[in-house]
Amino acid sequence: MADDNTQSQECSTVRELCANGVCMKTTDVEAKLDEGNIQEAESSLREGLSLNFEEARALLGKLEYQRGNVEGALRVFDGIDLQAAIQRLQPSVNENSNPSFVSSNTSSSYSSCKKGRANRDSQPAVSQHAASLVLEGVYLKAKSLQKLGRFTEAAQDCTNVLDAVGRMFPQGIPDVQVENRLQETVSQAVVLLPELWKQAGNYQEAMSAYRRALLHLWNLDNDCCARIQKAFAVFLLHSGLEASPPSLGAQIDGAYVPKNNLEEAILLLMVLMRKIHQGMIQWDPSVMDHLTYALSLCSQTSVLSKQMEELKPGVFHRIDRWNILALCCNGAGQNKAALNLLRKTLHKHERPDDLTALLLAAKICSEDAHLAAEGVGYAQRAINNAQGMDGHLKGVGLHMLGLCLQKQSKVSASDFERFHLQSEALKSLDEAISFEKDNADIIFELGVHYAELRSLSAALRYAKKYIDVTGGSILKGWRLLALVLSAQQRFSEAEVVTDAALDETAKWEQGPLLRLKAKLEISQSRPMDAIETYRYLLALVQAQRKSFGPMRIDSQVEDDKVNEFEVWHGLANLYSSLSYWKDAEICLRKAREMKQYSAELLHTEGFMCQEHGEIQEAISAYINATLLEPSYVPCKVLIGAMLSKMGSNSLPVARTLLSDALRIEPTNHKAWYYLGMVHKNDGRIADATDCLQAASMLEESDPVESFRSIL
Repeated sequence: MADDNTQSQECSTVRELCANGVCMKTTDVEAKLDEGNIQEAESSLREGLSLNFEEARALLGKLEYQRGNVEGALRVFDGIDLQAAIQRLQPSVNENSNPSFVSSNTSSSYSSCKKGRANRDSQPAVSQHAASLVLEGVYLKAKSLQKLGRFTEAAQDCTNVLDAVGRMFPQGIPDVQVENRLQETVSQAVVLLPELWKQAGNYQEAMSAYRRALLHLWNLDNDCCARIQKAFAVFLLHSGLEASPPSLGAQIDGAYVPKNNLEEAILLLMVLMRKIHQGMIQWDPSVMDHLTYALSLCSQTSVLSKQMEELKPGVFHRIDRWNILALCCNGAGQNKAALNLLRKTLHKHERPDDLTALLLAAKICSEDAHLAAEGVGYAQRAINNAQGMDGHLKGVGLHMLGLCLQKQSKVSASDFERFHLQSEALKSLDEAISFEKDNADIIFELGVHYAELRSLSAALRYAKKYIDVTGGSILKGWRLLALVLSAQQRFSEAEVVTDAALDETAKWEQGPLLRLKAKLEISQSRPMDAIETYRYLLALVQAQRKSFGPMRIDSQVEDDKVNEFEVWHGLANLYSSLSYWKDAEICLRKAREMKQYSAELLHTEGFMCQEHGEIQEAISAYINATLLEPSYVPCKVLIGAMLSKMGSNSLPVARTLLSDALRIEPTNHKAWYYLGMVHKNDGRIADATDCLQAASMLEESDPVESFRSIL
């Protein structure tokens, strides 16, 4: 092998052409080519190197191609009859590449068989060398056509090369007894063909070429196969062409068959990652980038997390690995694990000022009232570090700060602290919108924040602006607008908005709008219409459950749906308010089948007992509801209301329960009303007046659903 390399280097130095063990200088051949005497140059090669017509043409074309004369090379290559050459070469190649020939040798006739084998092996070596010359010529013809922009013709010639190899080796190219130059030409043609079809704009043929490259036995090395797999995965992800599954002939019984482009791309990229783990190919960061993109599209960040964990130490810096894993965990809903990873990143001995980690940590903390104070710290640090090239992220930091302050206000110990935190949250969000004027998320948060503070004019303005910015394509914008209108007691307009949203919304996503429509109908004293709406909603939810089966869909999609339990519970509340007790019992029983333990169901049962005069049973149901869900406000209010009527000894307990309910939900007008009655019964007239006045004002701006329901 070393001798061959030395000979090759010497030949390239003195400009010689070699074939069949003979070398000749290119000077005379090049001179004839410069004079345009292609036939004389061909004859010189045939005589000097003992070549046939096709072989001489292929070698002559290669010389022209190497000289940079692409058009001249193409004129030479056009004279090659590939089919005739392959038909002459095919019998000897097939005969001598048959693996049964090797197994027929026995130890008893070793010396004679070795001699005979040497004689017989000399023929396939000559045949494969001739085949490699011709096929390389056709491959270089395809390269010449590619450089001239004739991509379809180039792809056809490249296909001819692979078809010829397929006829020469119908069982696939064997691992041994294949000349290096022939294998190199085959590998290059396999890689080139799909690229040519893409350049020609024929993406279906490109798809077929990729699959042919991966499914046929071309004896490709690991690096070449990996290049094809990566290119095919990128093509599947970004071509915009929906691929059909592989043909039935290429499918193996029991093997997994991808259903779409995304699944096939992920499968290819995970195969590449496995090769990287096993050391078969070198680390390629772009493979991880494409896999991250693909798995993020289908919300499978938990799978991406596993891939990250399998990487060898040193591939990523440990802090970068923590940050990526935190993003994966956050995408998979594992916020606790994500926050723990970010805390490691933000440790004072690691990267305490990592802006991305600070913003993600603040975002996670903004979703939990008990972590909100910690999130405020992260957000403030992010704002302080958003300078220079990162200055555009200051608005994001202010947004996160506003969300954390707003969430922190939900668990504040005093009214003064709550008011202060809400004011600071509003200030942060207003400042954030000055950095990102068309940020839909900030606009929506401002709308909800103003709505909860009962600044309904401002809330209405931001709700309309959110619909304008998003083009009315997001359901929660319509719901916010309808709820603000209902809080302004403009029920008919809210119903018009809801109907308009229903017309623009896909059937499976209409659940929250239909529930809202039913409540608007109840507010307008149209209970029979509300019952019909609930029945339609129930039919929709049941049809949806049958269509999708027990499997949950993406969590973000589920957020925009109404489950069957909520519908049965809503019907039970409606029937009980109409004193249709039997119907209410049936609905409660159906709801209990969906969810056996529920504070909402216990609340409805308690209300029904209270209406029947069963006071102790009602109180028991309400108490069980608060034990099941300590922050469930409606039951706290009703317990306080019932205790306020049981004499002066019960007033302190009633006041405590109602005050706790207002701590959790400061805008609950019923809690303010019953607290005012407690103060009145206790002789505190001034406090009673303030509470009753607050109850009256809040009742006038009470929406049909809590504004929190859309968060």
